[in-house]
Amino acid sequence: MVDSSARAARLARAAELTTEEKASLTSGASFWESQAVDRVGIPSIYLTDGPHGVRKQREGGDHLGIGDSVPATCFPPAVALGSSWDPELLERVGVALGQEAKAEGVGVLLGPGINIKRSPLCGRNFEYLSEDPIISGRLGAALVRGLQSQGVGASLKHFAANNQETDRLRVSADVDERPLREIYLRGFQHVVEHAQPWTVMCSYNRINGVYASENPWLLTSVLRDEWGFEGLVVSDWGAVNDRVQALVAGLDLEMPSSGGVTDAQLVAAVADGSLDEAVLDRAADRVIDLVQKAVDGADASASYDADAHHALAREVAGRSVVLLKNDGVLPLRAEAGRRIAVIGEFARTPRYQGAGSSQIVPTRLDNALDELRALAGDAELSFAAGYVIDGDGDAEALTSEAVSVAEAADDVVVFLGLPAADESEGFDREHIELPAAQVDLLEAVLAANPRVTVVLSNGGVVRVSGWADRAAALVEGWLLGQAGGGAIADVLFGVVNPSGRLAETIPLRIEDTASYLNFPGEKGHVRYGEGLFVGYRDFDARGAAVSFPFGHGLSYTTFEYGEVEAVAGDDGGIRVTVEVRNTGDRDGREVVQVYVSVPASAVQRPVRELKGFANVAVAAGASQTVTVELAAEDLAYYDIDRQAWTLEGGEYVVTVGSSSRDLRGSATVTLPGDGVAAPLTVESTLGEWLNHPVGGPLLGGALAQAAGAEGIGAMLSDPGLRRMAESIPLIRAARFPGSPVTDEQLDQLVAAANAR
Repeated sequence: MVDSSARAARLARAAELTTEEKASLTSGASFWESQAVDRVGIPSIYLTDGPHGVRKQREGGDHLGIGDSVPATCFPPAVALGSSWDPELLERVGVALGQEAKAEGVGVLLGPGINIKRSPLCGRNFEYLSEDPIISGRLGAALVRGLQSQGVGASLKHFAANNQETDRLRVSADVDERPLREIYLRGFQHVVEHAQPWTVMCSYNRINGVYASENPWLLTSVLRDEWGFEGLVVSDWGAVNDRVQALVAGLDLEMPSSGGVTDAQLVAAVADGSLDEAVLDRAADRVIDLVQKAVDGADASASYDADAHHALAREVAGRSVVLLKNDGVLPLRAEAGRRIAVIGEFARTPRYQGAGSSQIVPTRLDNALDELRALAGDAELSFAAGYVIDGDGDAEALTSEAVSVAEAADDVVVFLGLPAADESEGFDREHIELPAAQVDLLEAVLAANPRVTVVLSNGGVVRVSGWADRAAALVEGWLLGQAGGGAIADVLFGVVNPSGRLAETIPLRIEDTASYLNFPGEKGHVRYGEGLFVGYRDFDARGAAVSFPFGHGLSYTTFEYGEVEAVAGDDGGIRVTVEVRNTGDRDGREVVQVYVSVPASAVQRPVRELKGFANVAVAAGASQTVTVELAAEDLAYYDIDRQAWTLEGGEYVVTVGSSSRDLRGSATVTLPGDGVAAPLTVESTLGEWLNHPVGGPLLGGALAQAAGAEGIGAMLSDPGLRRMAESIPLIRAARFPGSPVTDEQLDQLVAAANAR
């Protein structure tokens, strides 16, 4: 935090500013720099893209800001980081990013991105962490803490409901408030409340018809008033629709520079009285506050160890690899006489990051082929390209060579994946298929040798259902950054015991996903018709088959779980304890996942939802007691009637497992809840009244005098008619013949039921 003397000096400078100077502070001076006001000693600061590396554009770069940039460590993108399920690991990545940003004179790094993976087709899914807000929130907060510990600000993005690239600058994400709160805002809320990012970046899109940049409910009521955000709201680059409305709504800094055009609009609005100058003062003060933080954190002598950061990138990548299947062919054996065939151009020419504004120029770049050779020892390793990444080339000749190499091998490793042209910022994918030429190659290799391990390189999930059952092993390698080639080699040869877990479901087909019929929308609107049922929430509720479930991932060792214990905490949450034993002969890491269901909930809920997790290292043959704290805030649902979070009282079933489908044990715990019932009105049904802790006895007493008589009392006394009667609004029931409740008594009943 800025000390009191610095704040006083800042406020003194702000008081000297002219209206024109204050307006200039609230927009950029260039593509990447904030505006300075030299007259009063306010410098500019540099903001630049992340989120998995420092993408500082060189002088004279292109006008879109996505051209050549200075070398920086390309850490694994979020699609891989999410699969680590390890906040401590991601905090270390954040620290490294902060060190590199500081060394480049960067004050704010734009990231992390924590939008929910609503559909596998989103072209920017490689930049997001998960289909689940608990993972996105925990891992996002860890990245922010690490980055800001180095005196460099984070910019949490893209706020909010930015879940597709199609028409992203205009499309309205039409989403009901409960899923908006519980799925799409929940991760942002956790990061804001637990890590306080210096900035939050508003998204391009509209939310229920209102642009995020000029949405006072989003930027002020929710972000500041409810969550307590203390920092600055910055626009995504070019996201401002109406500068004056945006400022009033709570957007403080427009980026990039408009060349003074929109600054003049603010000055004119103050002059004609349509904009209260106090609103401009507030935004200018927030900009000055951000500048002060960046200046305090800057160090012109800062540097970083590129080799150490490359080593960290390799460690992180290895921890992010997900072993989906293994029929005993992995790890590979580096021994004399062993013949290993490596097939696939991606082994030699790695796809290691996504395309668009997050593209990093790496300090160095490993490829899997060279790294596999380095670890192969006395084993004989051969290579065949198999395909050309852009689809050109003589497919028949390339396949023939690959088959020949595979036939002569004891083990075959086939590298497959998506070319960069298939997924990028700016457009969505049309399908989740691998290139046909690669699938044809795989079929030919499988026919020649069944001991095939497939390694995938992709920023979004791909369909594996056509061949995964015939591959001996399947490794999801995602996009792993500049050291990903070495990380893959480490996992394949067992130097690293894989511990990654899927942070998103791999469906059998894109048609099976909940958003399929509502993606990407039409005529400027996309309806989030699946509501709460995103990803595994939908698949598990329907009991639908998937290729690999959420949370899945194998190891070279095995783990057994003991009895699950769950107790209510004093803070309204639940403390979950379970003993995990490594029953194999290798040290390993297990991700203990805690799911919760509320069988008697008053509202619709998924059959189970992730509410906590722990990533634990357990030595071979050893046991570890794992405790996971489930916070009351994460157990609550958003009550749309009360417009507030509600923690229900009653039984909670806590299930612990190794995926959403691999459940090892459960326990039931009763929570008192927050004791707050939904408000009752005359439009509330008889069932809602009778089930209400206060309204039930009140109405029951009134109805008791009519028991056995004709009318509503008789209906409630008849088991065959009661269910129908319970659906009748109270005001209608009051007008039934024989009802003991008159119109005159309704207001008294409502007032008494809602009295606190």
